[in-house]
Amino acid sequence: MKPNTQQLKDLTIQVRRDILRMVHNVNSGHPGGSLGCTEFMVALYQNLMDRKEGFDIDGIGEDLFFLSNGHISPVFYSVLARSGYFPVSELATFRLINSRLQGHPTTHDGLPGVRIASGSLGQGMSVGIGAAQAKKLNNDNHIIYTLHGDGELQEGQNWEAIMYASAKKVDNLIATIDLNGKQIDGSTDEVLPMGSIRAKFEAFDWDVIDIKEGNNIEAIIAGMTDAKSRTGKGKPVCVLLHTEMGNGVDFMMHTHAWHGKAPNDAQLETAFAQNPETLGDY
Repeated sequence: MKPNTQQLKDLTIQVRRDILRMVHNVNSGHPGGSLGCTEFMVALYQNLMDRKEGFDIDGIGEDLFFLSNGHISPVFYSVLARSGYFPVSELATFRLINSRLQGHPTTHDGLPGVRIASGSLGQGMSVGIGAAQAKKLNNDNHIIYTLHGDGELQEGQNWEAIMYASAKKVDNLIATIDLNGKQIDGSTDEVLPMGSIRAKFEAFDWDVIDIKEGNNIEAIIAGMTDAKSRTGKGKPVCVLLHTEMGNGVDFMMHTHAWHGKAPNDAQLETAFAQNPETLGDY
């Protein structure tokens, strides 16, 4: 049975606390984009994806997710743990030596829920397309989901893959772009303006939808349900998810400064006060 909206909101707040605690504990990591995608990741794993119990790397007979902008691993790890893939207590090992929870997800440590290693940006689209084509070859009618940063689209490999996906009618793929307009060195428009991302995907013959309220659980579920309804019709689907970096923590919002910076003790307490414990801290 799927959780109701209030349960999803409670989980979102707890995931925010996990993100903040993980990054603070090691004074390292990427809270900004993680907080911005919290609602999306919670909705994806708790409501939208068709998942099987347990984890198997082949992922036959279920939807699959690939995180391309792997530096937002704190939100990925928290949602995986709170969705039952591994013990929530393991979040305390984030970025420690010999931990399975490194700064970028890796596969060689065998962490349940992680299907690809990330690091260099721009590669998740290619992997997602390969998995989607494998689904088709196996007559498996499930969906591949990928998540990408908008700054990540400055990498050229994306566009080769985007061109390929439409040419080969990879229509069991939903690629979501975290459209927060910020990256490590400033706004995306300051670093390398990309113009209309919608127009670019449409020019590459993708079906494109916008979720204007990308930090609203109900809007995400409605938008992604629409995206799912568009699969299987000859075109890959792109979701433009309009989010706020650092969402839920007032001093981290409306700036790129928290892309890759940890809060100090006082800042952590301020952030916690804005996100009271709901489901139990690790």
